[in-house]
Amino acid sequence: MAVSELSASTQDYLKSVWTLQEWSGGAVSVTALAERLGVRTSTASDGIKKLAEQGLVAHETYGGITLTDEGAAHALAMVRRHRLLEAYLVQELGYDWDEVHDEAEILEHAVSDRFVAAIDVRLGHPRRDPHGDPIPSADGDAHLPDAVPLSLAGPGPAVVVRLSDSDPERLRRFATVGLTPDAEVQVHEGGTVEVADAVITLTPDDSNSIWVARRNDAPPRQDV
Repeated sequence: MAVSELSASTQDYLKSVWTLQEWSGGAVSVTALAERLGVRTSTASDGIKKLAEQGLVAHETYGGITLTDEGAAHALAMVRRHRLLEAYLVQELGYDWDEVHDEAEILEHAVSDRFVAAIDVRLGHPRRDPHGDPIPSADGDAHLPDAVPLSLAGPGPAVVVRLSDSDPERLRRFATVGLTPDAEVQVHEGGTVEVADAVITLTPDDSNSIWVARRNDAPPRQDV
């Protein structure tokens, strides 16, 4: 079954599970999924039960949610759609990086596989979206970067690899101080980071939403 044959709700559930796993590195709780989708926990639980019956996820009672191989393949296809659309909106239509997430959430359910492939060609096969998130390849390679949350990086020089797009206001705030993909920073103790000769104090949520790498481990720079 092609991902386009799945319902929009199923597409959203699978993509959300993948994205939460991508950022947390572990199984996903029903509570976290419900928060991500903006639904009640009971609604998310019912949705996961249906996906488990279809063989798309595995979920033990009171345990975490993981994707099956089939579920992961569909999830990666949706992540690819979403991130290519975000890149297209910024590069071709002039959107700002804090505006594209919600727009892509709508468009990803409407576009065809042919349209997604055409966007990929038009943009020159980008490896990352405007927030630095890796764009999976058409064959399902996730291209996960060798990066860690800034909160775990430790003091020293680093390069910003990716930033969470979950909060548009935070993205706008980051942009004003130069915290964008490929920015070179100096990480200090106590939740502060130096970028462009300015020292910025970050909240714990800020630090967890920024992933960094040492220069030798950072992905190639990309203009998006």
